Amino acid sequence: MLAERIRASATAQGASRIVVLIDGHSGAGKTTLATELAYALKAQHVALDAFYPGWGGLEVGSAMVQGVLGAENPGYRRWDWKRNQPAEFHKVNPKRDIVIEGSGCMSRANRDLATFGVWIRLDQTERKRRAVGRDGPRFLEHWDRWAAQEQAFFARERPDVLADAIVDGRTGHVVFREDAAEE
Repeated sequence: MLAERIRASATAQGASRIVVLIDGHSGAGKTTLATELAYALKAQHVALDAFYPGWGGLEVGSAMVQGVLGAENPGYRRWDWKRNQPAEFHKVNPKRDIVIEGSGCMSRANRDLATFGVWIRLDQTERKRRAVGRDGPRFLEHWDRWAAQEQAFFARERPDVLADAIVDGRTGHVVFREDAAEE
């Protein structure tokens, strides 16, 4: 159902391609949803995790979305987490539909370049459990620092308000802003 709404929204906008941004706190389920949507839409999937420049890099990663969607040489430079340095460049096909996900991807500037925005919400206890399960106990030492960056970004940019759809990270239930406005 979400994929159909995304397609319909892009068509209504007269967009030449679908550009979906999926944002939410760490561990909310962004990657899982993005993988499913990219498959359903036959779209490219780009995760900000591939290019955040380290544990203090949420804002830089957010700004790099502009380059992923840019007209000239669209793509991103992968971050080598083991070496703590930039790595190879990954090109993105500017003609293919794309799903971009990661904490901080839906700034106001980035949202202006997208055809659809999704916010995933989930309580902190479950998010932390998932994040540690995914990334291992080493993530715990970075949890507070990363969460502080998320909070600052989300308070300033309000991706929850910019989103066209809100997804419950536990149940998968979707509420579309368009439908909520009609009630």
